[in-house]
Amino acid sequence: MDSLIYLAPLAGIVSLAFAAFFASGVLKEGTGTKEMQDISLAIQEGAMAYLNRQYKTIAVVAIILAALMFFLLGDDSGKIAIGFIVGAAASALAGYVGMNVSIRANVRTAHAASKGLQEAMSVAFRGGAVTGLAVVGLALLGTSGFYIIFGDVDLVIGFGFGASLISLFARVGGGIFTKAADVGADLVGKIEAGIPEDDPRNAGVIADNVGDNVGDCAGMGADLFETYVVTVLASMLLGSLILETYPNAILYPLILGSVAIFASIISMFFVKVGSDGKIMKALYKGVAVSAILCLVAFYFVTDSLMGDMRLYYASIVGIIIMVLMVVFTEYYTSTSFRPVKTIAKASETGAGTNVISGLAIGFESTILP
Repeated sequence: MDSLIYLAPLAGIVSLAFAAFFASGVLKEGTGTKEMQDISLAIQEGAMAYLNRQYKTIAVVAIILAALMFFLLGDDSGKIAIGFIVGAAASALAGYVGMNVSIRANVRTAHAASKGLQEAMSVAFRGGAVTGLAVVGLALLGTSGFYIIFGDVDLVIGFGFGASLISLFARVGGGIFTKAADVGADLVGKIEAGIPEDDPRNAGVIADNVGDNVGDCAGMGADLFETYVVTVLASMLLGSLILETYPNAILYPLILGSVAIFASIISMFFVKVGSDGKIMKALYKGVAVSAILCLVAFYFVTDSLMGDMRLYYASIVGIIIMVLMVVFTEYYTSTSFRPVKTIAKASETGAGTNVISGLAIGFESTILP
């Protein structure tokens, strides 16, 4: 096996190291007043209670499915079952770590906002980066590690199945909890009690914020973990079919993922709010740096491993589409552009026109992606 394969687990370890570095920096920030700390603690308790209960249920299902795999899948069933358990555990760990930082970064971001926009942006971005780095780090480390140990890409599929299990529970379960808490808090607060949205006097707001963390952080983390793992696995499986023409075809997606991690880590240090105070501009700067670094690195990786530059052109298309997806998302969700302004204008004549306009814009937003 080519020694270059070890770059993949190394990149995963580096990603996890930077996740720990960012997490440490966030946790050193101030937590504000006692009132802020009390609300934050309530959100932390609720989020951890939900996540612990959810993972206990998933663990039972995972053990049952792993046992079925072990007894029903033939000679290599043990390896697949082990991969399944480790994949589920790694996905759960990524969400668990990310949410633990998220529920602590919230109050620190609010406190940092009293000092200025850049300070708040820095805390929030580093807190979010922990989840992203933990997800890709564990995903690449697990995928490449199992391939190195087993030497057969077919046996790594169990790792992907495990990731999919956590994604199903965490994303769907967290999403249901999030919406139920959100709508319930709004109904009780704004409609019945007549107090503003997200007012801490409304106990339902705590559940709403708990839902935001378990659904949009832990749930999204598990979803991204699964997407990353199965995408890399699919590329490796396709590569295994063309090994006679391209001997490094299985290795290629792992090395691309590795250099992409390094590019992303470097780009994070360029995300800073300028004097104009535009947050999206700061994020675009990070995306641009990451894209440029990947374009350069992918060229040399493709040239050295594959020798067929058509694959490099395909990677260019992927990077361009990624950038365009960011632009499309900004266009359809920013208050500065036509779609949101159209929905806001429609709201002036009632809930009916608001729903119709929102539905129409929602359908429209799916065309270009």
